Amino acid sequence: MMISLRFYFLVLYASITIPTQCLGDICLPKNHVALFIFGDSVVDAGNNNYINTTTDFQVNFSPYGESFFRYPTGRPSNGRLIPDFIAEYAKLQLIPPYLHPGYERYIDGANFASIGAGALDETRQGLVISLNAQLNYFNNLETLLKQELGEKEAKVLLDRAVYFFSIGSNDYFVTINSNTSLLQSYSKEEYVNLVIGNMTNVIKEIYKKGGRKFVFLGLGPWGCSPLFKALVKPGNTGACLEELTTLVKLHNKALSEFLPKLESELKGLKYSTADFYTFLSERINNPSKYGFTEGKIACCGTGPYRGTPSCGGKRSVKEYELCENVNDYVYFDSGHPSEKAYQQFAELIWSGTPNVSGPYNLETLFEH
Repeated sequence: MMISLRFYFLVLYASITIPTQCLGDICLPKNHVALFIFGDSVVDAGNNNYINTTTDFQVNFSPYGESFFRYPTGRPSNGRLIPDFIAEYAKLQLIPPYLHPGYERYIDGANFASIGAGALDETRQGLVISLNAQLNYFNNLETLLKQELGEKEAKVLLDRAVYFFSIGSNDYFVTINSNTSLLQSYSKEEYVNLVIGNMTNVIKEIYKKGGRKFVFLGLGPWGCSPLFKALVKPGNTGACLEELTTLVKLHNKALSEFLPKLESELKGLKYSTADFYTFLSERINNPSKYGFTEGKIACCGTGPYRGTPSCGGKRSVKEYELCENVNDYVYFDSGHPSEKAYQQFAELIWSGTPNVSGPYNLETLFEH
């Protein structure tokens, strides 16, 4: 893979128009910090477009993407995702999927995320890019950066970068109505620790390569999402799927207890955690307070709460309904929030709004 002439013209332009610092022969904006993204559908910019999987784990068809990009990019929403807004706030270019053919501007970072991926290799194995596989892509990229920038310059880039994680949800999703789940061999607490442990191994590998600044999204209230509300037994109208809610809460608690210990173990590590659970719960329970419409749950889908994942008509269920104004809705489809919800969350974690994120806000992490 070669760095194109376009890369050099972009760097040259930056060196002429704004204050710079130079990495060898390459000059970048003075406060330049790259963003590397690992995770699942909450942050996948379209990597699953380029792997051998099923339409259950792809969204490269309309009406996905139509609110902002005007075409389906592979992002599971009507528009941008949280990392897209963070890149904008950090004055980076929009970061496409790592597997996108021809993408070479890795000085801004890379997005390795995959719809359906989990922290465990066993989660939807063969259909998604697991967290360990994403780490392998990152390792390959490190080698490429060393070849193109030189050892010293590549190290500077990776040392300054912010590493953004949204992972774990699918490890718990697959336990619902599954007869082959790893959960059968563990208690709930042991299973959560297994998920957190796999995350830890990846974090430590990135730390060895110079990574010091990390962002972790807590898991959302997925048991109350349209997808899982639709699975609740008939007659229990409006109820959330408590089995999943229990696992999500255990995960978020374990993550909040684990990270301070990791910070004390790994010298120089800085992190931010973002409370996605409370953020989404507040908008589900009191939508009008945040600019959404009461009684509007999912914009695109079918069945109860539009919780059947049929948006776009490319999966097993072909029929679907599409709302007129997606800005009324917290969720775009049965399992994924709308661009409007994602933007609200990104603004809060960027500024470090109390009770949403901490101990560092993202803006601070992107500063030297």
